Amino acid sequence: MRKEIADFLNTDLQFIKGVGPVLAERFNDVLDGRRVIDFLLHKPAYIRNRDIAESVAGVDAGATITIPLLIKSYKKPAKSAPWFKRTRAVRVLCADKMGYPVNIQFFNSKFLDYWLDKLPIGQWRMISGKIEAGNPPVINHPEFIEPMENVSKIPMAQVIYPAGEGLTQKLFTNVRDQIFTKLDSIISDYDDELTREFFDALHHVHFAKTSEDLLPNATHVAKLAYCELLAHQTAIAINRRNRTAPKNKKPKRIKKRDYLTKFWDTLPYSLTNAQNRVIKEIFADIDSEFPMMRLVQGDVGSGKTIVALIAALKMAESDGQTALLAPTDTLAQQHFTKIKPMCDNLGIVCDVLTGRDKGVARREKLTSLRSGRTKVIIGTHALFSDDVVYKDLGLVIVDEQHRFGVNQRESLRAKGNNVDLLALSATPIPRTLSMTMYGDMDISIINEKPAGRLPIRTTKLPISKTNDLIARIKQQVDNGAKVFWICPLVQDENGIGTAAAIARHEMLKQIFPTAGLVHGQMPKAERDKVMAEFADNDSDMSLLVATTVIEVGIDVPKASIIVIENAEQFGLAALHQLRGRVGRGKIQSFCILLYGFNISPDGLKRLDVLCETDDGFQIAEQDLMMRGVGELLGTKQSGWIQYHFADWREHRDLFKLAARAACDNDVSGWTRDLMYIFGCGDNISA
Repeated sequence: MRKEIADFLNTDLQFIKGVGPVLAERFNDVLDGRRVIDFLLHKPAYIRNRDIAESVAGVDAGATITIPLLIKSYKKPAKSAPWFKRTRAVRVLCADKMGYPVNIQFFNSKFLDYWLDKLPIGQWRMISGKIEAGNPPVINHPEFIEPMENVSKIPMAQVIYPAGEGLTQKLFTNVRDQIFTKLDSIISDYDDELTREFFDALHHVHFAKTSEDLLPNATHVAKLAYCELLAHQTAIAINRRNRTAPKNKKPKRIKKRDYLTKFWDTLPYSLTNAQNRVIKEIFADIDSEFPMMRLVQGDVGSGKTIVALIAALKMAESDGQTALLAPTDTLAQQHFTKIKPMCDNLGIVCDVLTGRDKGVARREKLTSLRSGRTKVIIGTHALFSDDVVYKDLGLVIVDEQHRFGVNQRESLRAKGNNVDLLALSATPIPRTLSMTMYGDMDISIINEKPAGRLPIRTTKLPISKTNDLIARIKQQVDNGAKVFWICPLVQDENGIGTAAAIARHEMLKQIFPTAGLVHGQMPKAERDKVMAEFADNDSDMSLLVATTVIEVGIDVPKASIIVIENAEQFGLAALHQLRGRVGRGKIQSFCILLYGFNISPDGLKRLDVLCETDDGFQIAEQDLMMRGVGELLGTKQSGWIQYHFADWREHRDLFKLAARAACDNDVSGWTRDLMYIFGCGDNISA
């Protein structure tokens, strides 16, 4: 890529006229970057039509209207009014060409003189904004106010961008126009056809005329989607090739101890065929001369933890150390509680390290790691802190791996010499999608559950049956059951009627006095304390009201009932994960999906899928088709690629084409430029 265009693409948005450092930081929050290229990759959401209307008659409330209005008079607070009244709305009384009255309102009197100067009494102005119901109708803070001779300044088809606080659409338009004015002048003398076509496609998307031009299969969007996919798939292909480069050979490990024989002899149950198959694949990777990069996918309760422990024992037989990275303190402690007794039985030192460890306790743990005495360490991101030094880190296990970005995983692997990486995921992902997203990893699937576990019985109920449900749950609790009650919100601040954990907890406490409450706004220590009390078989807490903070990270074998309120607001994958909080013991478990009055046909269909099957991979496939990859995986899952233009449901053929092209690509010229543009070159391992 020519230096001139590379320099411009890397220009900080604060240097664009009208932006500055404060707005540039607000752009950063929305674009996940503050460079020109970050703006260019920010796809508009839709086109807002501003066709001119002659009258407000027959225009629906909420519609955007562009209309000539005669300014008739002002109604503003008196200067002598108390300060608390001076902030009330300023009204400009107007009339359309047919004489129908219309009010324009401004709520910030600080700029009153500016607005009134643009609306002189007795003159016509072209006004564009959203019309609200009223008598007469109201336009609050019009987006455009122009003299009649300047009507051309109002875009009849306005590109609307996903925005954030303090970022207006006018600002987006201003930044867009300046960027493309400069960009077009740079590209105009380019003789590289691929470069010109790419930036021409960007131009068409940012200056789209209709919302149809922004759909996934629109010509220019599809072209950009293919470029994006090619860049990411090429980066993945390079990573895979680099894994077997001579410089990446790992030290040969020699078996010094025999932990596994004793482990097999004392294991009180048999592993499933799927677990044994995956263990063989992992052992082959550990014994190979190049680092392992393997993703193990397994449904909730399929036995991934025991497979991970066996991999750690294999590493310990050569005196190698294993670090198990968990996304939360709670999950780290849960793994530690399960794994430590088994390690103690074998004479292996197992410890846990989180951000809570301070002072002498932390120093002792770090000393044990540095000396090599600790063979298995379980923890959070604290495991790759600067002061954590390993004697011989051989294996990194990343649990719930999609919650960790590439850089975090690589920071931990860098603590050793060409370390093996084993990633675990309890979020079932359709195989075709996981191959695309994780093309640089080998994939193993545990598709069986341990014997003796009964399928969870799942039913759906309308919210009107809540009282009957509570009565039935009361009977079960009196017989010793533990119950999860899940709500989508902490509190219903907007009064939209969605189930809120705090309000539901207050209501249920009248029936279940010991009911606990956990949600994301609680201090973490307090939340963990409540969850630990609920998990304790000897505690009196029989019911726990929670938000999705319990989706991963709490194991309560005695819990046999989970109620998910407003279940229609969750995706299938999330519902399946929540359902997996029960059914972990030997008793029959139940999942009740409470749905609201306004559930859509698609919402009912999702709940029906969950009632009909407990196969996480089948559910994930359905969720992918109904909701798309962003909602299936969560828009903020840092370990996943967040595509700008590509859409899995609409661009499956492009994914395949890009994957094939990436395998044959020599990664020169334009492809490397694309990797630079889409920011995926930084994730390539040397």
